[in-house]
Amino acid sequence: MQYWLLKSEPNVWSIDQQLKVGPKGADWDGVRNYQAANNFKKMKKGAGVKL
Repeated sequence: MQYWLLKSEPNVWSIDQQLKVGPKGADWDGVRNYQAANNFKKMKKGAGVKL
C-alpha cells in the first residue's frame, strides 16, 4: 500500500479543520504545483495518508 504525506499552511487549512471534516474529506482546489497536482491524480480512494 502506498502512503502519501500531505501538508497545508495552517492559515489556509488547519489540522483542526481536517479533523472536523473527517474521513469524508473536502475538495482541494488550491494546488498550483504541477508535480503535486499530478501526484494527487495518482492517489486512489482508501490509500494511506499521513498528515
